[in-house]
Amino acid sequence: MTKFCSPGRERLAWRVVVVVAFVMAGTGCATRPDGNPRDPFESFNRGVFEFNDGVDRAVFKPAATVYRELTPTLFRAGVANFLGNLDDVWSFVNSALQFKPKAAVNNFMRVNVNTVFGLGGIFDVASEAGLERQREDFGQTLGHWGVPSGPYLVLPFLGPYTVRDAFAIPVDRAGDIVGNLDHAPTRNSIKLIDLLDTRAGLLRAGEALDEVALDKYTFTRDAFLQRRRYTVYDGNPPDEAPDSKPPVR
Repeated sequence: MTKFCSPGRERLAWRVVVVVAFVMAGTGCATRPDGNPRDPFESFNRGVFEFNDGVDRAVFKPAATVYRELTPTLFRAGVANFLGNLDDVWSFVNSALQFKPKAAVNNFMRVNVNTVFGLGGIFDVASEAGLERQREDFGQTLGHWGVPSGPYLVLPFLGPYTVRDAFAIPVDRAGDIVGNLDHAPTRNSIKLIDLLDTRAGLLRAGEALDEVALDKYTFTRDAFLQRRRYTVYDGNPPDEAPDSKPPVR
């Protein structure tokens, strides 16, 4: 539910962050006594999480289910590959900003191989050739250069973030190729398909989460923070000291 793009989406995302910041400042966002130290805004976040979950169940999940049932697997794979190829361009930029020459070259080669030999990225030829996708975004770039992640934050419609990553949203939106297309019908059609395809790919995971998680909010938060830390450290996060707050990068 985080990828739909409408005109001026980067401005909208920025306004959401600012409004949320003011709301949290005004309400105090009290931390629960037994809460996670990474989640001082838990009361606020839980409310937004319930709102997002309700919207997802009412709108996005049914739409994604219909999309999965009516579209051939080959078509969905082509859509995912095409959009992933566009994302690789921004990953290349962020790899370069992080001074990671190996990752930058890898992403650059992926874009060229898939664009030329994969019919514009419809086929992921690069992965078959051993060039694995290495996703990078501006939040990871900030983390790479030592900007702390800050507290966990759930944004309306956009989902889970950290404060650092939330303030990186406008930059990531500026690097979104499809989101910057001038032709609004084309831009929004592609983004709608992207949204449906992404949500359809999460249907099974969502069903499993409903079955096994006693507290969906806590499970989602902990999984997100763990995964985010893993990606910022390129799969090699430092060991966390026992009985201490984990590194916030």
